[in-house]
Amino acid sequence: MKIFSEETCGQLLTRAFDEREKELAAVKEILSAVRARGDRAVFEYEEKFDGTTLTQENFRVSEAEFAAAYAAVEPEFLESLKKAIDNVYGYHVRVGRQDTVRSANGRTTGYVVRAVERAGIYVPGGTAPLSSSVLMGVLPAKAAGVGRIVVVTPAKEGKISPYTLVAAKECGVDEVYKCGGAQAIAALAYGTESVPKVDVIAGPGNIFVTLAKKEVYGQVGIDMLAGPSEILIVADSSADPDYVAADVLSQAEHDVLARAIVITTDAALAEKIAAAVEEQLARLPREPIARKSIGTGGGIIVVNSLDRACALANEIAPEHLELYVKDPDTLLPSIRNAGAVFLGGYTPEPVGDYFAGPDHILPTSGSAKFFQVLNEDIFTRKMSVISYTKDALLADGADIIRLAESEGLTAHANAVAIRMQKEGKKA
Repeated sequence: MKIFSEETCGQLLTRAFDEREKELAAVKEILSAVRARGDRAVFEYEEKFDGTTLTQENFRVSEAEFAAAYAAVEPEFLESLKKAIDNVYGYHVRVGRQDTVRSANGRTTGYVVRAVERAGIYVPGGTAPLSSSVLMGVLPAKAAGVGRIVVVTPAKEGKISPYTLVAAKECGVDEVYKCGGAQAIAALAYGTESVPKVDVIAGPGNIFVTLAKKEVYGQVGIDMLAGPSEILIVADSSADPDYVAADVLSQAEHDVLARAIVITTDAALAEKIAAAVEEQLARLPREPIARKSIGTGGGIIVVNSLDRACALANEIAPEHLELYVKDPDTLLPSIRNAGAVFLGGYTPEPVGDYFAGPDHILPTSGSAKFFQVLNEDIFTRKMSVISYTKDALLADGADIIRLAESEGLTAHANAVAIRMQKEGKKA
């Protein structure tokens, strides 16, 4: 793992969302085809990309397939999964927003929260079956009160990981469709003979999934534009280099495009971390992926203070930010831009990925400056509520009329004036 000074680390600081012309053209073609031909187009692309032969009879996962999935997974997995579901669902219910309506002096104002009717959750299934992404996509929607939740996920040669299917069932979802990529996003956005049109699409995916979400945004809501996984670790001399190296590799193994960065105030620690990364790499089954990721998107930056470390972290705005320092709570107020923040040496990123409760579907590529973690708000809308009594309207009416007339909107003004006149109040 390369070591940089603050003066030479420029290449690590920014990574904009990569919109490539070739991929975008392919995505637009797929979206158009699915919009025009529905299921038939989805089936053609699934055959082409995943080697899956689909019909309307086997497109949706059957109860028999769910039963087979339960038979295939270990009882211990199911036990751990249930605990994770309790944590994640309980968290989202606890932090979810409620109606906020206040009344004073005849004026009632506020908002009420309403869930969308249908949500589509994309679950990646490429290089690794991500059953945890089922929990992180479905459970905030469920906590928000979404009436119909649809899961789409790739099926390699017609099969979906049993862990993914069991996770969906345990989350209360039995509407799972065997499709991935841009064609899955198109099916959710436009609807097909089999897949319902949804109101919001959430969940991470590859470049084709992300570009497709970007293209359909406005016709449906989306959670964010999520790119390759990222981790940034701020470490001081108290950090264990073996722990830091392990956390770096926990993200590097995701994808050759993943980004893993360490910022430290201790040059000696930097050397130890680099050595530990190399030593641990050799033992990883996904070593080729992790090594390429580290080589192209990884590095250790040595800075002269934790203040500078936090400033660089805010500039990078990482998906995952670990504050592995002696007193992480003192740094948290300085952090403005991150998808999720992990405090202390005993909170490695996988705690958030699988179990703690907060969601692991997070903004990447610097978009944490304007996107937020997936949460129940993504699946709800706020509707304003306003109620005036007669006395309140008579008290505020002249001001409202004056403002309307300043815009030349006399009918607006009259809607208030006519009421005031009938009540014997001068407008």
